[in-house]
Amino acid sequence: MSTALVGLIVGMALGFAGWFGGFGAFLLVAALGAVGFVVGRLVDDGVGLREFLTGRGSERR
Repeated sequence: MSTALVGLIVGMALGFAGWFGGFGAFLLVAALGAVGFVVGRLVDDGVGLREFLTGRGSERR
């Protein structure tokens, strides 16, 4: 799925949430979308949560 198509779907979902649910629903959908994006990136990259939060380039001495 192309990035443009994903952006279109997300934009439409946020538009519907804002139209039918008001600003609170818009913010809820946007926040849950951001969480879903981060989880999806973690799964795609095969990165653990601890590695993601501490950064890939950081090494402990």
